Amino acid sequence: MQFETIILGAGAAGMMCAIHAGRDVLVLDHAKAPGEKIRISGGGRCNFTNMHAGPGNFLSANPHFAKSALARYTQWDFLDLIGKHGIAWHEKTLGQLFCDDSAKQIVAMLLDEMAKAGATMWLRTAITSVEKSEDGFRLQIESEGKRKTVTCRNLVVATGGKSIPKMGATGLAYDIARQFGLSITETRPGLVPLTFPDGRFSGLSGVSLPVRVICNGASFDEAMLFTHRGLSGPAILQISSYWREGDAIRINLFPNSDPFEALRTQRQQAGRKNLSTVLAQMLPSRLADYLAGEWKLNGNLADQGDAALTALCDRLTGWDLVPTGSEGYRTAEVTLGGVDTDGLSSKTMMAKDVPGLYFIGECVDVTGWLGGYNFQWAWSSGFAAGTSIAAQR
Repeated sequence: MQFETIILGAGAAGMMCAIHAGRDVLVLDHAKAPGEKIRISGGGRCNFTNMHAGPGNFLSANPHFAKSALARYTQWDFLDLIGKHGIAWHEKTLGQLFCDDSAKQIVAMLLDEMAKAGATMWLRTAITSVEKSEDGFRLQIESEGKRKTVTCRNLVVATGGKSIPKMGATGLAYDIARQFGLSITETRPGLVPLTFPDGRFSGLSGVSLPVRVICNGASFDEAMLFTHRGLSGPAILQISSYWREGDAIRINLFPNSDPFEALRTQRQQAGRKNLSTVLAQMLPSRLADYLAGEWKLNGNLADQGDAALTALCDRLTGWDLVPTGSEGYRTAEVTLGGVDTDGLSSKTMMAKDVPGLYFIGECVDVTGWLGGYNFQWAWSSGFAAGTSIAAQR
């Protein structure tokens, strides 16, 4: 069976590509339903893009690579699309956009657009081999217990990265890239909780507060959550993409206020209060108790001179912690690294040395921040590849 274009992966990038690649398109996926990551994202409401999406919100060995695709299909273009389908949405913090109702609306919209474009989709289909042919590519697949051979002129790899293997994530994209001579940059879990030894924060599990977290030049002001295994919450997920084993992260527990002034005022007004008691008025009580024990905070507030308060505030605004690891691909929202962009065209997403072979979405070495950025990369890179393929007709 021959097709003009075969797209591997019925996720966000793959479906967007199918919408724009023209007719005679086949989309293959091993899952039983398309768009599973879309369906579960954003608590079931899909954080489908971000108002502030731009090249500065992405990590890559080549920070300029994403500029072309992001400029040619923007967050406003995607908002136009969901508007045409009557999908209601709202903005949460930091420009994050969510469906009012359900993430399933985004999946249904993409399927509807694929149907209008005439694309075909086969689910529960395994890819057993990919080969170059004289005029394109030859794939051996297994579907419904039967082995088949399909061929195409254009092959688009949109199978994602290694994150959340329980959903079927594999390294297939990297295997195909290597097979055709493309390099793979180091891959690692991104947007992932960080872990600490011996249940260090288990007694604080469930405590959350706004913080500023800093590591390797990156800084994020968002919520942090203590867990049985370590630290999570948006601030930690964000900084995890910049953290490396052995690095310390610095946490400012007062990102929006001056604890020194607050403590000095309290010293004047209620100097007889215990230092830990006053701290519990400024932080979640369990966290204040924990820090009082860890840092041996004793005595009344009146007994603390300016130097002592300054030293305490330096710790409160610069709490250095060294995670032992992360929760890994099991819970990582994305995979950092991937197909080296040096081997791809930034305008078309096609491999420079393998005509007709494209890589899009998460499998490419372009990783967004938390907050809808990775979906925007899926829409933008899928559009870039799809329109490039359609233009060849």
